[in-house]
Amino acid sequence: MAIEKKSTTQTAIKPKTDREIAGLLTSPTVQAAITIQQWQGAGTEINALVDVLSSQIDQVYEGNMNRPEAMLLAQAHTLDELFNNLARRAHDQEQMKHYETFLRMALKAQGQCRATLETLAAIKTPPIIFAKQANIANGHQQINNGISASATHAEEIKNQPNELLEAQHGSTTLDTGTTSTTIGKDKAMAALE
Repeated sequence: MAIEKKSTTQTAIKPKTDREIAGLLTSPTVQAAITIQQWQGAGTEINALVDVLSSQIDQVYEGNMNRPEAMLLAQAHTLDELFNNLARRAHDQEQMKHYETFLRMALKAQGQCRATLETLAAIKTPPIIFAKQANIANGHQQINNGISASATHAEEIKNQPNELLEAQHGSTTLDTGTTSTTIGKDKAMAALE
């Protein structure tokens, strides 16, 4: 992979093979360096950016989270400043459309600030998960939680009466076993002949 510097301060990456092109297009470090260079201006040398980013990535791989934690805290402060600035600017607006736009953007910045701080907190103190039971199976699996070992067979479990039937009809079954008598014709509702 050849990276050549142009005569001006802007740099250009000139890969030699299709595989090198694919490597550049899929390299997060190179892509981040190109994006940073575009936003910061042509004065930033891309090879130096790639080297610094690679070094920082290696530190994270080794478990050093100081830089990512500092970055998140700095971003949270920046987002808080955006929130406050946009909220003040919303207050100064006289047209409802502008007021609403500034306030909506302020609240989005506030939400991103909160999410950034939550991420920082999760990095600093990861949540502890106490799993009562792990249900891991490659096929069908039956879990009997809360049933004693002696009542694991279907024939040992007794059917519970339906409490709704008892409350409404005073019986645990709908079918009483007796036949009811038919109701006589209602003269007012009889069919017309």
